[in-house]
Amino acid sequence: MENKMFDFDHVPDRRGTNSYKWDLPEIKDAIPMWVADMDFKTAPCIIEALKKRVEHGVFGYTFVPDSYYEATVNWFSRRHGLSLKPEWILYTSGVIPALSAVIKALTKPGDKVIVQTPVYNHFFSSIRNNECIVTENPLIQRNGSYEMDFEDLEEKASDPDVKLLLLCNPHNPAGRVWSSSELKKLGYICARNNVIVVSDEIHNEIVFPPYKYVPYGAVSDDFRANSVTCCSPTKAFNIAGLQIANIFCENTEMREAINKALNVNEVCDVNPFGVIALIEAYTNGESWLNELIGYIYKNYQYVRETFESQLPEMPVMRLEGTYLAWVDCSVLEMASTEIMSEILEHAKVKVNDSEMYGAPNGEFIRLNLAAPFELIKEGTDRIIATLKFLLNKRLD
Repeated sequence: MENKMFDFDHVPDRRGTNSYKWDLPEIKDAIPMWVADMDFKTAPCIIEALKKRVEHGVFGYTFVPDSYYEATVNWFSRRHGLSLKPEWILYTSGVIPALSAVIKALTKPGDKVIVQTPVYNHFFSSIRNNECIVTENPLIQRNGSYEMDFEDLEEKASDPDVKLLLLCNPHNPAGRVWSSSELKKLGYICARNNVIVVSDEIHNEIVFPPYKYVPYGAVSDDFRANSVTCCSPTKAFNIAGLQIANIFCENTEMREAINKALNVNEVCDVNPFGVIALIEAYTNGESWLNELIGYIYKNYQYVRETFESQLPEMPVMRLEGTYLAWVDCSVLEMASTEIMSEILEHAKVKVNDSEMYGAPNGEFIRLNLAAPFELIKEGTDRIIATLKFLLNKRLD
């Protein structure tokens, strides 16, 4: 019998808690399989540490203690083989503010920034908000997954106006966990062309066997010295609302520029709960995290196998990491925004469309699998019923 230490099958009702995922008026009575937070309580050690802090009753300004840096350094060294020094770490309120500060620090208006589409939608806004230009290096869809187009990347990176590449590792929404060899190819291209790699690694903890997350900064010392990594425990431990993230930057000149940008953007302060939660996650949360990963993987297996058996015309892309499934609905020959609307109206399930991620054909939907199995099962069955209806309607 499987030995379970934690309960992922039962969660409190999140409605009425001002939950962005559950409480928006347009998704009333719908199953929310969209926004990337999880419908699980966070690790018990985090809850207990936060309870203790709340009982203190005073919530004034806080500073980040040495134990914060120690927990971060030890976690990445032990779990991921990434060597860090405390002085390389800059804290901020989230990975999106981190990315925006890095772009502000390392570019000037009019510079170009490469993104590998389809990709996390806030990459586009962070680039444009800093008056830079998006340059797309589209991923290649092949054999139920995605690959990098290195030939196109070489061409795009050779443009002298390109200053940065935003890497998504693991990749949202494609579900890829980039291998060391892929990261090396990308890194060598960027190094040859003086392009700085900025790696968003917020989904780094949710990786399924046999795949292994490789931090970009762990591929080589040279890559680490000429890159910036943005990460946070918020996705893996479901603490996004506590707003805490880190920037890893070895290069002193770049780090000082980024620190200045954090202050200019006024995202240089964090709250005490985020600090405590990160320390607990990285110190005592590993057993909870490992069990969580196994639970989400079983959800993914159900979703993929159910689509394969009931609706093979719309395959689920191979999910190596993240808890976000990417479903190919191109057979419908409909815009994903329209597919999303039909699913919400008829299935009463909220999903994400693919146009927001810069998907070339905009015919995918994204499903959040980080919820109790019964909720995932119900949502999946409803979605498939609606997609079958749409497919039959198109074929009639």
